[in-house]
Amino acid sequence: MEEYRARAAAAAMPLPFHSKSHYFSRRVTTFNHLFAAVYSVAIFTLFYYHLASLLNTTSFTSFFISISLFISDIILAFSWITTQSYRINPIRRREFPENLKPLLKKESDFPALDVFICTADPYKEPPIDVVNTALSVLAYNYPARKISVYISDDGGSAATLFAFMEAAKFAAEWLPFCRKNDVVERNPHAFFASNKDCYNNSEKEKMKIMYEKMKMRVEKVLEKGKVEDEFINGEEEHVAFDKWTESFTSKNHPTVIQVLLESSKNRDISGESMPNLIYLSRQKSLTSHHKFKAGALNTLIRVSGIMTNAPIILTLDCDMYSNDPETLSRVLCYLLDPKLVDISYVQFPQCFHGINKSDIYGTEYKRLFILNKSGMDGLLGPAHLGTGCFFVRRSFFGGPSSTSFESPELPELDPNHVVERAIQSREVLELAYMVAGCDYENNTKWGSKLGFRYEAPAEDYFTGYCLHSEGWKSIFCNPNRIAFYGNFPINLLDTLNQAKRWIFGLLMVGFSKYSPIIYGVKTMGLLMGLCYSYNALSWPSLSIPLTLYSFLPQLALINGISVFPKVSDPWFVLYAFLLLGAYGQDLLEFMLDGSTLQKWWNDQRMWSIRGLSSYIFASIEFCSKSFGISTFGFNVTSKVIDEEQSKRYDQEVFDFGTPSPMFLPMAAAAILNFAAALIGIWRSLGGAWEQLFLQMFLAGFVVLNCRPLYEAMLLRNDGGKLPPKITLFSLFLALLLCSLFSAFLYVF
Repeated sequence: MEEYRARAAAAAMPLPFHSKSHYFSRRVTTFNHLFAAVYSVAIFTLFYYHLASLLNTTSFTSFFISISLFISDIILAFSWITTQSYRINPIRRREFPENLKPLLKKESDFPALDVFICTADPYKEPPIDVVNTALSVLAYNYPARKISVYISDDGGSAATLFAFMEAAKFAAEWLPFCRKNDVVERNPHAFFASNKDCYNNSEKEKMKIMYEKMKMRVEKVLEKGKVEDEFINGEEEHVAFDKWTESFTSKNHPTVIQVLLESSKNRDISGESMPNLIYLSRQKSLTSHHKFKAGALNTLIRVSGIMTNAPIILTLDCDMYSNDPETLSRVLCYLLDPKLVDISYVQFPQCFHGINKSDIYGTEYKRLFILNKSGMDGLLGPAHLGTGCFFVRRSFFGGPSSTSFESPELPELDPNHVVERAIQSREVLELAYMVAGCDYENNTKWGSKLGFRYEAPAEDYFTGYCLHSEGWKSIFCNPNRIAFYGNFPINLLDTLNQAKRWIFGLLMVGFSKYSPIIYGVKTMGLLMGLCYSYNALSWPSLSIPLTLYSFLPQLALINGISVFPKVSDPWFVLYAFLLLGAYGQDLLEFMLDGSTLQKWWNDQRMWSIRGLSSYIFASIEFCSKSFGISTFGFNVTSKVIDEEQSKRYDQEVFDFGTPSPMFLPMAAAAILNFAAALIGIWRSLGGAWEQLFLQMFLAGFVVLNCRPLYEAMLLRNDGGKLPPKITLFSLFLALLLCSLFSAFLYVF
């Protein structure tokens, strides 16, 4: 990239490539700073109240309740403090791609792009979806010879290779069609589903028929489980599929590299060059340990380095397709800026199409994917989100200073190496096969100093964290037209399992030698260290206060014990301010960012649900792994759409249909809080409302959040209702907790 930035500097462009401004108005930012100061005083006042209560306790029961709530409030305070780092200087960026035109006059002026798309299981990640993702980037408004798309198939599926053979043929028609009609939605499935009438109907219908035929052939092969002779055209395709012998399995097979399109040879129907398209399935062996996604990405870095070695790398999940053919031009507004020499990557937000109106599962993750990333952008830049990210290849080989450059073991893997041979030449393919071997990384720096990092399953978070620690910066690009769209879970269990996987990976970082609160603060500074600490420490630890506050005050309420100040007590005002202030600030930011009250409500409800399920089970899994009790593999989230589940999701009905122990804590909390609310009302009629008001309010708040659970327990008969055995186990767990707490009170 140095060469291209030097050209931009020499051109002395009079117009800016990009600009930035405050994400919210100055008034909102100033209010956040003032509110943080006042809220901090309130937190320390709360700590004083807790310490005074502990010193004045006269029984073990009071001490136990007080210390439990004190610990909960310490964790909540730490979480709040880490979130303030995002509110220091959130910024919004704007790009001016039109100002790049004088700089990019001919094909050689454009830096090359290597696109990495990873897939692992054709039955959970349908090949036709992966094909649509690839086609959407193959059709970028960019010189075709400068684009190379690599498909990493960690499942080693012949069906996936077949799908891309079909895609290569379809691309010869699809790319010219997009250019001719200036198509914006270049994912064929999204384009044909949009029902837009601004294109030639006969030509569009012809393309749709071709797409449906391709889709049908791909789905038939997937259904049969193998590529039969009727689907194979020519000797070259036969040779490719001959590698799938009886001994070939997804966990034990040789490397497969298949060049499906080569820009120097292949032409589309209009005679234009086509981008490179390469299928790769890295070698797998039963005796070798394989890092899942990070290992596949590092293999792609090496193979692409041998074959094309583009200075820019785009990483995409298999279902995260491009929604804007001009996205790469936006990225160049930053990467070609000679003032931004230490930029490692440009991150786009994760966005999902088809989210229902109220976003019942909080899938939008507005705070995680938008607000927090804008806050980090005002510091050193956003964390890596795992997809929709344009990297500078050079940044995978050490820090931004020339003295910290990590030389790879092969000169051909050097990020500055110029590939002069054709990608299908014998020398290039031999090296590509070698660097894709399952034992190639042994005794090398890959995964520690080179490429994506292996310290934790959350390889995206940890890689971005390491790059920032090494001195790199990043950019958050969030244009008005969404750059990438992806799929998302449409039932609660998949949503919770996804969050559990994230939390487990974050805990691995948070409690390692790279803990952000120590190592991160030291290498990146306090504010960035706190930003990363929120994800690795604050976020997972929320299960503790959420669990305690969901059960302990309610158990005390059932037994007539007051644990909070009464309404007439001045300390009541402190609790009211802390509660309403935190929720009010969160709501204000959601509304200012264009969200709705209903979406905010569902978002905060899902944080509570995850805290009582995903976070708890991720913590148990982390502790088990830490003590060597068990280890768990990477679970791929299914991208297959179930029609009944989809219907319930569109109707905004929660889906609890699959029995899972993760539903137990939240269901038990729902039952216990409902009982506590009823008993609280009964006790308040007896004159105890002032002492028990906050506990009743808390129980009522939980009951209000648990409305979908009560419906799933008692009122529904569809496939998404809570399984009766989960309801019974939850009832038993709630009764057991009540009995144990009563016994505890009796003893102490």
